[in-house]
Amino acid sequence: MERDARAFWILSPGKGEIRDAVLPEPGPGEVLVRTLFSGVSRGTEAIVFRGGVPPNQHAVMRAPFQDGTFPGPVKYGYLNVGVVEEGPAELAGRTVFCLYPHQTRYVVPAGAVTPVPDGVPPERAVLAGTVETAVNALWDAAPLVGDRIAVVGAGMVGCSVAGVLAGFPGCRVELVDTDPSRFAVAEALGVDFATPERAAGGCDLVVHASATEAGLARSLELLAPDGQVVELSWYGDRKVSVPLGEFFHSRRLTVRGSQVGAVPPARRASRSFADRLALALRLLANPAFDALVTGESTFAELPRIMPALAAGRLPALCHRIVY
Repeated sequence: MERDARAFWILSPGKGEIRDAVLPEPGPGEVLVRTLFSGVSRGTEAIVFRGGVPPNQHAVMRAPFQDGTFPGPVKYGYLNVGVVEEGPAELAGRTVFCLYPHQTRYVVPAGAVTPVPDGVPPERAVLAGTVETAVNALWDAAPLVGDRIAVVGAGMVGCSVAGVLAGFPGCRVELVDTDPSRFAVAEALGVDFATPERAAGGCDLVVHASATEAGLARSLELLAPDGQVVELSWYGDRKVSVPLGEFFHSRRLTVRGSQVGAVPPARRASRSFADRLALALRLLANPAFDALVTGESTFAELPRIMPALAAGRLPALCHRIVY
């Protein structure tokens, strides 16, 4: 029996449309999911939408269920929450999260979906992929009790990191951004806020997520001797300068990359991707994360909304799509 679906595609840089799709019959070990909500991860999806994925990163940047190729036509996205309409008995009727693009219904292996815990509203569960990135970054960073920590860049990823760190014992956590309106988000998450020129120095750890040269330079300035910057920004095809003069060597500073595509070595033997995502979903029981959803549109509006999100005309952390 054929099942119809509709999906959002990027046709070419800066242009998208909704296309019809025909779904296959779910086979053994597969699930049919009807989407409730998806989220636009504005930083990465804006780069994809404007065609900014460098050719040498086309393979690395593929989303798990991406169709097509960069720069387009391509179906891209990875924050999807839906209900299992058909599948194994233990999943049938369950609300699940999946790293699937913006599409009304889809068929995937049962192992590709993660049940949303009862205490997590499906509206909030669209943040799971970004909170998973935050978990991975903090496994890389390995903060200690009582650390002085700055998160530079109050976008969706930076706010997710701050939200996870807010519960870390004894830590001073400051969210740093050029936009003073992000104070309200920091307050909701339970962390301090500062603009870059007023940020507290002497940090043991800085997590950088602003995707700007100025943010990276300020991150290094905020470090105490032997401090570490964990770099979460993805710059796409832009060239970025790193200020390695001045006090970089005398303070013995470190810049370390972190990317969600691999579990950090310290956890690789004991944690799977599924474990990491399940942890992210459990953390989303905290209602403070609702502050990261700053807008909402219907699925039919995506072709009009995505250009505005990508260009920054519609400011957003996570923009939620309703089906």
